[in-house]
Amino acid sequence: MNLIEKKTLSRIQKEKRSTIKKAALEVFSEYGLRGATLDKIAVASGLTKPNILYYYSSKDQIYFDVLSGLLDEWVAPLHNISSDGDPIDELLGYMKAKLKMSKQKPQESKLFATEILHGAPLTQNVLATSLKQTLDEKVAVIDKWIEEKKLEYVNGYHLFFSIWAMTQHYADFDIQVKSILNQSEEELFDDAEEYLTSVLLRTLSVRAP
Repeated sequence: MNLIEKKTLSRIQKEKRSTIKKAALEVFSEYGLRGATLDKIAVASGLTKPNILYYYSSKDQIYFDVLSGLLDEWVAPLHNISSDGDPIDELLGYMKAKLKMSKQKPQESKLFATEILHGAPLTQNVLATSLKQTLDEKVAVIDKWIEEKKLEYVNGYHLFFSIWAMTQHYADFDIQVKSILNQSEEELFDDAEEYLTSVLLRTLSVRAP
């Protein structure tokens, strides 16, 4: 799912690119693609602008590289849902993986949200092809579990939309959440996991006739 051509890089080149991408993530997640500049990325990375341009030809190329890795990470938990596993365990595991990403990678979540809010100009093709294909496959698994009476009926697509919304909220709106809840981060995410688990269990568990 890479958005730029991958080239063979030396160890030093990889380290420099990693430094640039880490700084760029901070800048892009705060300012978006339009508001970000190479000067801001240079300040955040501790490198000079010419040094950055030695490794990347433009701001857009840095953005492509950062977003490419982000998309791979974002979709990975979806691939991990196994049709051979227990349906409840698989879906709860997916929710917990997404919540963990919000806790550990809030900047990545905000960057992805910013890309979507701006019409996904650089990822629209990926969203409409590979992501849609993967999601179609997992919804088919959910439909099969429902048919086998292992899950209560639920619209699979809207289930995933709900999980995305509920878990990413804690990263994308972290200032709002932390302003309202006077909790440590550990307490906040423990409570969120407990609550979301109870919601999904009530939604998905097969009810007695």
